[in-house]
Amino acid sequence: MKKEVLYIKIAKVIEEQILRGTFKIGERLPSIRTVQKLYNVSLNTAKQAFLELESKSLIESRPKSGHFVSKTSQRKFALPSISILNTVQKERSSEDLLKTVFDTLNDKNITQFSLGVPDQSLLPVAKLNKGVITAMRNLEDGGTNYETAQGNINLRRTVAKWSLVLEGKLTEDDLVTTAGAMNAIFNCLKAVTSSGDTIAIESPAYFGIHQIIKSLGLKAIEIPTHPITGVDLEAVKKVLPQIKACYFISNFSNPLGSLMPDNHKKELVRMLTEFNIPLIEDDIYGNLFFGTSRPKPCKAFDEEGIVMWCGSVSKTLAPGYRVGWVAPGKFKEKIIRQKFSQMVSTPTLYQEVIADFMENGRYDHHLRTFRNKLYSNCLQFQRAIEDYFPDNTKISQPQGGFMLWLELDKSIDTAQIYDNAIKQKISFAPGRLFSQHNQFNNCMRLNFALEWNDKLDDDLKRLGNIVKHELKTISY
Repeated sequence: MKKEVLYIKIAKVIEEQILRGTFKIGERLPSIRTVQKLYNVSLNTAKQAFLELESKSLIESRPKSGHFVSKTSQRKFALPSISILNTVQKERSSEDLLKTVFDTLNDKNITQFSLGVPDQSLLPVAKLNKGVITAMRNLEDGGTNYETAQGNINLRRTVAKWSLVLEGKLTEDDLVTTAGAMNAIFNCLKAVTSSGDTIAIESPAYFGIHQIIKSLGLKAIEIPTHPITGVDLEAVKKVLPQIKACYFISNFSNPLGSLMPDNHKKELVRMLTEFNIPLIEDDIYGNLFFGTSRPKPCKAFDEEGIVMWCGSVSKTLAPGYRVGWVAPGKFKEKIIRQKFSQMVSTPTLYQEVIADFMENGRYDHHLRTFRNKLYSNCLQFQRAIEDYFPDNTKISQPQGGFMLWLELDKSIDTAQIYDNAIKQKISFAPGRLFSQHNQFNNCMRLNFALEWNDKLDDDLKRLGNIVKHELKTISY
């Protein structure tokens, strides 16, 4: 039997034992070596079986203690539905709704479940502030001069070092720095498409990509996306003749939190390479994994330079610094020319601060602490939602990142209940923002990268009550 099939078979046996209650919530599992001996397999095969269980949030690893059945293994609520591929559905603008949501951002009294950034309390702000002072002192010009259009050499070198998951494929010369990941994505799409072209995106997809698509005069085909495994490859295959590029978040998509398996990533890159279709890969959440190791991006399987790998520190360190990068593969020179014509160069100072923090500021330690906090928050949010929301609510099971996707009763319109939530100082992202079409109206996205406390728990309870009240009103 092939090793891949064998480790999945072992994982399924343990999964069934968890679901049947043979292993209880919080109970310690047999060690990896015990499983190795029990099934007479290699140590690596046993490890892969445990990684498979972790990817489904069925078990969790505790340092020096072993593996335990996680609280999310006994879910009350089902996973969200998968959208249907529809290439002719009528568009419905959500710009007014987006403005309504973003107009609340400066109100400090509102709980911002709607934001796609972590709360300041979870970020190393004091260390970054010291880094700004240090960078100003160490830079010969204090950061006042232009640098090359390709971007800060120290940042590019540091990002290349951190890209070990790409197995040493990247060097500083392969990277171009940008003003955040959105700027990288904009430049990538501009480099490989023309107005009127069609691209493939996830469904639901981050509302920012819809804004970029519209600004560039592009069209989008929304690909059905599984809440656990990501985009449907068969659906992608069907639209290959119609598209000029793809934009996907392969690791912990926004808003579903799905993680595309390695074999899916490899097959996606193979298909796109065959048709010479570029893949703009947004890997902004890749370092925020809940498992034992960082998942590979699609870029790791790219041999022909068709994958344009985008990243930034906006979700892990400093959203306002607007420091990002792209490894554009064979499109590098075009990206550099575009960047030069748009902005000449990116600001040196914040690039130096981030480069120094990644190199000397214990970035790995910060990420470990941050990931643990996010995973704990994810469990707290899921527990609260199961306690406070209607029983037919469906909820995603993210394997990383910090977004939860909720699917409510079909009669609920989250854009309508948003006004009631704001009156109670609660903001969320209504589902209609995540599609160009008239869908996901009964869905919402919640950000759980917030400091968990009694107030947050109470806010979720009040939000659940708003949904319940709306459901009761409609039923009358």
